[in-house]
Amino acid sequence: MPCETVDAVVIGGGAAGLNSALMLARSRRSVVVIDSGTPRNASADAMHGFIVLDGTPPAEILKLGREQVRQYGGRVVFGEVASAEPAAPSADGDLRFTITLADGRTITARRLLVATGLRDVLPDVPGLAEHWGHSVVHCPYCHGWEVRDEPIGVLATGRASIHHALLFRQLTDDLVYFTRNTALDDDTRARFAARGIRIVDTPVEEVVKADDGGVAGVRLAHGAFIARRVLAVATRMQARAEGLDGLKLPMEDLPDDMGRRFASGMAGTTEVPGVWVAGNATDLTAQVGASAAAGALAASHINALLATAETDAALAAAQSGTATA
Repeated sequence: MPCETVDAVVIGGGAAGLNSALMLARSRRSVVVIDSGTPRNASADAMHGFIVLDGTPPAEILKLGREQVRQYGGRVVFGEVASAEPAAPSADGDLRFTITLADGRTITARRLLVATGLRDVLPDVPGLAEHWGHSVVHCPYCHGWEVRDEPIGVLATGRASIHHALLFRQLTDDLVYFTRNTALDDDTRARFAARGIRIVDTPVEEVVKADDGGVAGVRLAHGAFIARRVLAVATRMQARAEGLDGLKLPMEDLPDDMGRRFASGMAGTTEVPGVWVAGNATDLTAQVGASAAAGALAASHINALLATAETDAALAAAQSGTATA
């Protein structure tokens, strides 16, 4: 960790965080990425839906991203953020933030980018979580091709699951929708019937493991078993906010209990001066490409405002020197 004040600290070492750090480092900004080492897609075998990198393991993408940030002088520090909060400004009034890690290390930055990503909250169904990222999927664009033509079951979590089912129906002719005590009106039932989607209203008791380690199907409350090889779940997406209470960043809930995110404006700006947010922490549905692009945009905005602040300070110093002379 550098002892001197750096231009920017990026909290989060995923696509948004690393791409923002890359942009800042290439602009000759001193930047430090704080990486917890727990990316959202860690359980996935490969990342899909991003041209050139399609099919690449997530860990490989992150490893290359860290190397490229370091190539331009950026630093990547592994650790958990214990606190982040505004600090006393510099003598010329420039903003300052102090970030403290769980192991006690601290760093001071002029600007801060939150790119912590999100946490997928799965429904509490026994046996479900152990298959997450493999036989249990959430995104038809991230995983759809890989599960095409398989017997798929949609475990409903709310209104969002209805649209979810229509998207996965595009990928298979064998789709079962488990309502799990969620409301399903007559119109939706008719639409599902028209698309050949079978509806099961009996509660799901557990996910049953297959001999090969994947999903064999689900056991219902009355004991019946329905074979499925893949389960699709619209998770509740929760922006990771651990250690960030001191920033007092506003958060907001999305409709239909889809999740909770950091509120942001253009280029990831927030209501807190000097703090930006990018990637899944504010755009819960963004894939890797969109998150990386958001990180780059936020970085360009940070760099531009830092350049303005430096020019203002230089002009003030020059005018003060002239006045003194």
